[in-house]
Amino acid sequence: MNVLILGSGGREHAFAWKLAQSKQLENLYIAPGNAGTAQCGTNVNISATDFDAIKNLVWEKSIDMVLVGPEDPLVKGVHGYFLADEVLKEIPVIGPKKDGAQLEGSKDFSKQFMFKHGVPTAKYKSFTKDNITEGAAFIDSLTPPYVLKADGLAAGKGVLIIDDAVEAKAELQNMILNAKFGNAGNTVVIEEFLKGIELSVFVLTDGKSYKILPAAKDYKRIGVGDTGLNTGGMGAVSPVPFADEAFIKKVEEKIVKPTINGLVKDGIDYRGFIFMD
Repeated sequence: MNVLILGSGGREHAFAWKLAQSKQLENLYIAPGNAGTAQCGTNVNISATDFDAIKNLVWEKSIDMVLVGPEDPLVKGVHGYFLADEVLKEIPVIGPKKDGAQLEGSKDFSKQFMFKHGVPTAKYKSFTKDNITEGAAFIDSLTPPYVLKADGLAAGKGVLIIDDAVEAKAELQNMILNAKFGNAGNTVVIEEFLKGIELSVFVLTDGKSYKILPAAKDYKRIGVGDTGLNTGGMGAVSPVPFADEAFIKKVEEKIVKPTINGLVKDGIDYRGFIFMD
């Protein structure tokens, strides 16, 4: 098989490293890739969101499957682009269509989805410039620290955890009115702070059945003692020592199954990976 991976991060390096070990692989291309992926296949200097250039590459290299790593091309509809094209529509794309990609591409959408389908999540409300004063009142109703999240994609850096209510209200203004995170912050999700140890559970699904992959834990906040801003995730560790069989079974029953069932009920044809933090 000739496989194309879209993306340039550590996630894509992991995909490339493992795929390169397959006896079924003939050629592996990564667009645009990074120094790590260059050791596993051939990097191609094409943006993961330049769909026309990707089409030409797929045709030129006789690509049999496309694996999409980052959220941005999925949110922008790369899967639908392939399905709508006579040349590309028969080529499998591993990654959800645009509607399913909103689970990662929109915090507000994902929170609504979780509440609708009974997936445990923190209490929240979403705010825009039209109801920003209500956002300040909601902050006052919560116990600090306060969690503010840019609704859209912000490269893993769109989350603020703030101890002071005055500062939280100022940052709410900064995100919505001053575009601190660009258009990603046009809507801001404010939610209650949940204290505990975070980890990510990864699920591969065809939209109906699923396979739970090994869990991982990263350390998002920069600085000693988790005192700084969120990053895209650093210091990933897998396997996670406390994520034993009983723990993963609980995650499966309370989170994975309701999520997959919710996708089916909402008519979302989700094919790809789901990341559950």
